[in-house]
Amino acid sequence: MQTDRYSRPATRETEYDIGLRNHLLSVYNRMTAGILITAFVAWFVSSSPALMAMLLGGPQAYIVMFAPLAIIWFGFNPASMSSKHLMIAFGGVSVLYGISFSTIALAYASTDIARAFFITSAMFAGLSIFGYTTKQDLEPIKKFLFMAIIGLLIVGITGIFVEYSSTMQMGISAISVLIFAGLTAWETQNMKRMYNAGHAAEINSRLAWSSALSLYISFVVMFTHILRLTSNR
Repeated sequence: MQTDRYSRPATRETEYDIGLRNHLLSVYNRMTAGILITAFVAWFVSSSPALMAMLLGGPQAYIVMFAPLAIIWFGFNPASMSSKHLMIAFGGVSVLYGISFSTIALAYASTDIARAFFITSAMFAGLSIFGYTTKQDLEPIKKFLFMAIIGLLIVGITGIFVEYSSTMQMGISAISVLIFAGLTAWETQNMKRMYNAGHAAEINSRLAWSSALSLYISFVVMFTHILRLTSNR
């Protein structure tokens, strides 16, 4: 009986670790699925001049550009939406980003895209490992990161109407990579903090979709700006 008394905490800790690993695996699988959807849609649309003209050949391009933000802000609420509806919203964001990224498939050489994807993947993996293993609390940088993201959104919208110099664009890309690198590390640590083995499967699934979307956006933004920084254009 005494042996059982001392073994139970260790057993619960082991069960928690397994549950956390499965939860994180679920998050990264969902994020990866979103990236694959985006890549496929970008390739499919870019290979069809008719689709390019229909989706991006006029003012409708702005709808495609801002629709993902509309879904994220108004159509993705883990507190009130079911896991199934969050999955649909996440898929919609992935498809819309794929349509927008079809211009990248045409504008950049395949070698540039492959190199940027490899660099982003390696960087993302390293940041995730750091966020998972670090003992330092990354919560204090959260407010700064989100304020910086709002600043980037303003700069991006302004860039539609004002043409920035190439030096300015490179500076914005470098800052964007740094901001979303920090966000990736913070989000990974936050996933560990938010996970609770006592939650129902539906609750943890909602949290997984929320984390998957955050990591997906960080990966996509870093890839876009690393491509700009490393390409031969």
